[in-house]
Amino acid sequence: MEKTLVQQIVDDLDKFLAIFPSDIRVKLESDPDIKELIEVVLDLGREIEARFYKKTVIFEGRYTSEEDLNYIIARVGEFSGDKRAGIERTLHRISAIENRHGRIIGLTCRVGRAVLGTVDIIRDVIETGRNILLLGRPGVGKTTLLRETARVLADELGKRVIIIDTSNEIGGDGDIPHPAIGRARRMQVPNPSKQHDVMIEAVENHMPEVIVIDEIGTELEAKAARTIAERGVQLIGTAHGITLQNLLLNPTLSDLVGGIQVVTLSDEEAKRRGTQKTVLERKAPPTFQVVIEIQERDRLAIHHDVAKTVDALLRGYIIKPEIRVRTPEGEVKRVETPTIEMPSQEEEETSVFAKPQKKSELLKIFPYGISRNRLEKAIRNLGVPAFVVKNLSEANCLLILKAHQKRAKDLLKEAEKKNIKIAVLRSNTVTQIERFLSEEFGVSLRVGKSEVEEEALREAQEGIEYVLTHEEPYELSPQPAYIRRLQHQLIQQYGLHSESVGVEPFRKVRIYPSQ
Repeated sequence: MEKTLVQQIVDDLDKFLAIFPSDIRVKLESDPDIKELIEVVLDLGREIEARFYKKTVIFEGRYTSEEDLNYIIARVGEFSGDKRAGIERTLHRISAIENRHGRIIGLTCRVGRAVLGTVDIIRDVIETGRNILLLGRPGVGKTTLLRETARVLADELGKRVIIIDTSNEIGGDGDIPHPAIGRARRMQVPNPSKQHDVMIEAVENHMPEVIVIDEIGTELEAKAARTIAERGVQLIGTAHGITLQNLLLNPTLSDLVGGIQVVTLSDEEAKRRGTQKTVLERKAPPTFQVVIEIQERDRLAIHHDVAKTVDALLRGYIIKPEIRVRTPEGEVKRVETPTIEMPSQEEEETSVFAKPQKKSELLKIFPYGISRNRLEKAIRNLGVPAFVVKNLSEANCLLILKAHQKRAKDLLKEAEKKNIKIAVLRSNTVTQIERFLSEEFGVSLRVGKSEVEEEALREAQEGIEYVLTHEEPYELSPQPAYIRRLQHQLIQQYGLHSESVGVEPFRKVRIYPSQ
């Protein structure tokens, strides 16, 4: 996947510098790193700051005055409901800080850059037509990549693309959009609270094949995104979050990746799965099938199958994403491919997640060098559909100790000839046997919870639902430390805060609304 990219940066820096008073402009222009300027910060009565990619410059002795603020405000567009303005036909953004009376006392003037050629790092993903969500910390390049994606889809792939431009960051300020979006159309949003309405309006009135949206941040916007996806329109967007895991734990936005629900299994089903009765499962198909974490400007982590990744996370597995980087020479390289990591034994013992069965076929095991009693005990412990046979001819699995492989060459050849599965263990212990069975059937190694634990988790679930509904703290019943730990883990999955309060033996968990 190595490819050399030619990048072209369009920053309209001269128009950005023109909004500042002359002494500030001259000082900025004289900096040798002016091409790496990110933003200029002006707070009333404080020294001016110029922030670059690798440094921050303080204008010592130069304090922001009311005249400075008014000078800049007069040279930018009108501030909208989200306290943001722009410069006509540029991508620059000016954000205001107001006092309690609505008077502007601070400005963050951010340089907007269109970087042409960056999208090739994920072009193959975009061309699949799947819904793609970009995550990353502020300033890492989400909007830049989103803008370039819209241009490529519209100009090079011939798609009908509509951009929902809430703060005019994608298409620039003014009624005529910046040429960086190509032939993509842009719908402006009069007020951030109406973003979800404009999303639906775009689908109903303008027949897009692709909708591009920046900063999905509310439950209404998440629902609108799902509605659009269900109508067969490709979605490319960004959301508040850094990784897929923390997005999943955000109760407002977790629906974008499928959401989480608590499921209480029947005794029979829990026994069949070999898990506790209370498990966490994905609530629905994810709105976005692909999540791309922008770790650095030239380093991306790609989750190609969000449904599979979320399911794995809820079962205690970790699916490592594909990592792509852009070298200083402009080459795009895949440095890591997706892999599945099993949790450690310690993690499995503390996890509240259960791993449901991957399959239910009967496994007929012929052990060689493996204790039959230990094997039968492991099967009973996990409750998996397997049993021990006396002859290889009756088996569909040969379980052999590694130390016996050399002396059992004929047996191994016979098993291969009969297409019998061969599994090799390093040691003849119940732990090793259980680990093999857990991987084979996808079940948790831990023994099912006691009735006390199940009741405590049910109470925690009731508390979670109360806090999410009423946004008020909720106290649970006193519990031992190990049960409180399970409750804390469950609460964390919903993005809520909790703490243990009181003294033993009456110490208990208190749940708080998310901040």
